[in-house]
Amino acid sequence: MASAVLAPVQERGRAALERLGLPTRRQEPWRLTDLKRLEALARLPLSAVVAPLALPPASAGVHRLVLDGQGDPLDGVALPEGLSVLSAVELEQALGHTLDRCGCAGSWPVELNHASARQVLALRVRGAVAPLELVLTGAAGLTATRVVLLVEEKASLDLLQVLQSDGASAHSHVLEVHLGQEAQLRHGLLATADGQASLLAHVAVEQEPRSRYAFTSVVQGWDLARVEPRVVQVDGQATTELKGLAVSQADQQLATHTAVRFDGPEGELDQLQKCLAGGRSHAIFNGAIQVPRDAQRTNAAQLSRNLLLSERARVDTKPELEIVADDVRCAHGATVSQLQEDELFYLQSRGIAAADAAALLLRGACQEVIEHLPASAEAWGPLERVMAGLSR
Repeated sequence: MASAVLAPVQERGRAALERLGLPTRRQEPWRLTDLKRLEALARLPLSAVVAPLALPPASAGVHRLVLDGQGDPLDGVALPEGLSVLSAVELEQALGHTLDRCGCAGSWPVELNHASARQVLALRVRGAVAPLELVLTGAAGLTATRVVLLVEEKASLDLLQVLQSDGASAHSHVLEVHLGQEAQLRHGLLATADGQASLLAHVAVEQEPRSRYAFTSVVQGWDLARVEPRVVQVDGQATTELKGLAVSQADQQLATHTAVRFDGPEGELDQLQKCLAGGRSHAIFNGAIQVPRDAQRTNAAQLSRNLLLSERARVDTKPELEIVADDVRCAHGATVSQLQEDELFYLQSRGIAAADAAALLLRGACQEVIEHLPASAEAWGPLERVMAGLSR
């Protein structure tokens, strides 16, 4: 798909990786990263075999596409009304534009995707479109997938991305989204693995005035995962909602790095990030918010809530608010705690066993984020997946 457009991007990506080398701990965004795992990921060859899939039936009215980094996901597929493929000329203009706008086009994970992606799914959304589900799969080695979405003025879409991986493999994914004026996108990412695979996922979104973007991510079971949503409200007056749940066990490392920039007045942000860390795992959250002088009357709230499920687990949380405008309402909070003894005691006093009481509290903590996924996620049983992972 669009190989002529991707060829120069691949060349620039390979040259950039040679120039940049691997990230180091001297670079603040990578200071806490397990670089040995990152180095192992970088050495993986590109996946050459498409693994067979066993997928649950899609929910009624949901259109499903499968991306494996090799085959054409549109082969033999009729797209629903309102969804169309960008032409080669349109793709050349759109590819990388939002990454540049969000200031992440030259980051190492994005350059890795540039060098590795052999196809790109580029779609235009016009009007109210039926829910779309993108299933991202891979096999042994490194799988790279890339998606571009142009959501036109007043268009709306529910998008669910499902990413699953087993064994010693890695997945690099980049999504670029442009939201026109008054456009709406409800976006979910459900990414689960068996504890051996690695994930680098980059989401870049630019919002025009009066648009609404709601992103919910549920990430669990990756040996190494780094999820990076970056949003720019280009002229303000837009609404952004970010909800995230990262669940780590054993010696896994899961990192979420978010960045939201308001380039105009009267923008809104509502952000909640939750991390549940068990075993000897390490959960990381870094949330950056930029409010320059032109972004007057911005209303932004960020909350990081984290649970330590064992004595050896670790959570690092770091809010970064850079506020220059003087007429704003910006708030942030961060907590790291364990399950509350009084809540456990209350449930046990009602005849609930200790293990069941803890499971109920964990279920409630996860549900607070999972309930914001698009409705089509129900077919994948996200809460059951997370709870099953916690019980291992």
